[in-house]
Amino acid sequence: MYNPVYLDHQATTPVDPRVLERMLPFFGVRFGNAASRSHRFGWEAALAVDRARQSIAGLAGATSREIVFTSGATESNNLALKGAVESAGGSGHIVTMGTEHRAVLDPLRRLERLGCRLTVLPPLADGRIDLDRLREAIADDTILVSVMYANNEIGVIQPVRAIGEICREKGVLFHCDAVQAFGKIPVDFAADQVDLMSLSAHKMYGPKGIGALCVGRHPRVRVTPQIEGGGHESGIRSGTLNVPAIVGFGEACALCAGEMEAEAQRTGRLRDRLKSALETGLDDLRVNGSMEHRLPGNLNISFAGVDSEALLMSLPEVALSSGSACSSATMAPSHVLKALGVNPHSALRFGVGRFNTEEEIDFAAGKVVAAVRKLRELQPR
Repeated sequence: MYNPVYLDHQATTPVDPRVLERMLPFFGVRFGNAASRSHRFGWEAALAVDRARQSIAGLAGATSREIVFTSGATESNNLALKGAVESAGGSGHIVTMGTEHRAVLDPLRRLERLGCRLTVLPPLADGRIDLDRLREAIADDTILVSVMYANNEIGVIQPVRAIGEICREKGVLFHCDAVQAFGKIPVDFAADQVDLMSLSAHKMYGPKGIGALCVGRHPRVRVTPQIEGGGHESGIRSGTLNVPAIVGFGEACALCAGEMEAEAQRTGRLRDRLKSALETGLDDLRVNGSMEHRLPGNLNISFAGVDSEALLMSLPEVALSSGSACSSATMAPSHVLKALGVNPHSALRFGVGRFNTEEEIDFAAGKVVAAVRKLRELQPR
């Protein structure tokens, strides 16, 4: 049985062995509950959580007091969006983009059904936001803007700092899903003027099931808890802390803090090597989204005349996807590509990561070229 070349790092990443090593004691001998304040086991767990919180905050450009642990990005997004709207009275106007992750769009649609007014801005041709349209969309009753840092399908990076400046000028809250960007490119919660920022560990070589929401510590940022029962995490998110996962999240952030710049350069070179090989071997390709403003490991390509699902089935040796992991679970076509005016049935997403090699990139490119050529030959003329 062969091991496929893994090029789906936007869906999830493998846990770095150094992260796993740091986590293991907290499944066994250091098993204490961080909320147990009366003995050494609890103190040990609480100290580990505090250290991880500092590591996460440092990479995010936040303070430790601004980090609220959650079960992952989906919960962080729901807590930010629903919690902010509920704190504002349960109604008002919200602005977002049509290319946001479903973990943002679905909660916003629910809020719309409950009485909020929702404006969904289309992207520019390169996948970026039109800042003039954003400014025009913000009205007197606008309470919240939600725009992701980097797209999970096309890898396009938004002008987050400019968005933050507009929101701060207009006096509205700015929520940013930074899951795909965090640990891959510099992110700065304070300098970018973000009020609420969602993070996740499993997109940056940490464990699944742990995330965080950065909550700005100034009076206008208020979030109503969505999970209650004990007052954990400054009363914003109750529940016994997942200490092993939090420790892993912290270690993943510490590694990214030291290695992110070099890793971005390496994965960028591998991504460009893949792109060059595909363009050399095939014609009628289209790169979806801006190449200038893109995550270093992301490549989203449309192959004219080829069905993406058929192409995936022809590539058992390479782990790829045609969209987000959430969309593939429901078999829904990519709403991101549709928003760009691109046929969502002819595109593949390539996600290059920390442990990929040049040999793997060359192997994968060769397999894709051969598969596309074969499928095109089968097309009726």
